[in-house]
Amino acid sequence: KLIYVGKKGGDPNSTSQESIESLLLELVRKDKRIVRLKGGDPFVFGRGGEEALFLAEHGIRFEIVPGITAGIAAPAYSGIPVTHRGMAAEVTFITGHEDPTKDQQDISWKAVAELSGTVVLFMGVKTLPEISSLLIRYGKRASTPVSVIRWGSTAQQQVVSGTLASISEEVKKAKLTPPALTVIGEVNRLRSKLKWFEEKPLFGKTVLVTRARKQASQLGDWLESLGAHVLELPTIEISPIKNNSNLDRAIEKIKNYDWLVFTSENGVEAFFERLKKLKKDSRILSTVRIAAIGPGTKAKLNSYLIEPNLVPKTFTTEGLIRTLEKVKPSKKRFLLLRTNIAPDLLNRSLKKFGAEVSEIPIYKTEKPKNLIGKTREIMQNHSIDYVTFTSSSTAENFFNSLRNDRHLGAKIL
Repeated sequence: KLIYVGKKGGDPNSTSQESIESLLLELVRKDKRIVRLKGGDPFVFGRGGEEALFLAEHGIRFEIVPGITAGIAAPAYSGIPVTHRGMAAEVTFITGHEDPTKDQQDISWKAVAELSGTVVLFMGVKTLPEISSLLIRYGKRASTPVSVIRWGSTAQQQVVSGTLASISEEVKKAKLTPPALTVIGEVNRLRSKLKWFEEKPLFGKTVLVTRARKQASQLGDWLESLGAHVLELPTIEISPIKNNSNLDRAIEKIKNYDWLVFTSENGVEAFFERLKKLKKDSRILSTVRIAAIGPGTKAKLNSYLIEPNLVPKTFTTEGLIRTLEKVKPSKKRFLLLRTNIAPDLLNRSLKKFGAEVSEIPIYKTEKPKNLIGKTREIMQNHSIDYVTFTSSSTAENFFNSLRNDRHLGAKIL
């Protein structure tokens, strides 16, 4: 069970610290095993110490798993090493949440101004003008380089650079809002040469993935490795065929076929799942040749230690047809294992070449429930740069959801 207890500065609806601690106690008393998941490191401005003390005072055993604090991670993703030979031999983490103008302060800004190394301010966007003024007043050079990092280490990362004198105005111009942290010190001068993350080819781009949920994460991980901000909107759902009698008969007579053709990873997975249920394995395929429509399907076959005999250079149904034509399919027996809504182009073409074709739906492709509402929510709340489609059904369902949305379709089509 997932329970959201996030906080947002200034939001009266944010979860209070007291209610989080009470919830932990309540769940423990119900004999639940709990993971209290936090961003960054729980003991660096994460209030993890408070929660651990609360648990200790109630005799509750716990384990601390250290994380990587945003004070190190966000600068690293921005090309700013918090320490560097000849520039900074020390780094200091300070909360910027404290009002620097209040009478009684926990932080000595005069002492901070005298530090020669890097200073990292957490949660200091709103108080940045006052903090900058105080540091300059206490002797910090107005020309000291400063960077403010929003959503550090994510594809939505935004970095605003300036000096101690100019940074507040630069942040205002950029309309930068929390969550963000501020890095003060000479190490910021290295950013122009070290900003590796923002140099990724898809950094700053938002990509909508319409693939079925199971495969969406694999594609999303690859896109994120290129720097993209990935949104998932599965426009198809894959489900098993309830009646497998036709497939079972084909498996029993698999040696009667010359070619077994897979046009998706889902088909491969469904086939081998059925083999497993029937207590059979890939040895039954020793006499049949296997065709895969593309590298994804080939990779899925490889995961079952099967190397396909044929993969077209063009990864489409048309490309597969042209390649199969070259193997002289006349009078050969083909078994096509596909989705329930597969176009009949492959079937018709093979028959035209003189082949004998058996086609069996091995899994179902369906439209998800409330796709119109989910599409509307994403399109209204995000600016999309690219939309990916891995099949005709993903594209058809996506565009139909736009056309049929009275609130959104007219504005887009």
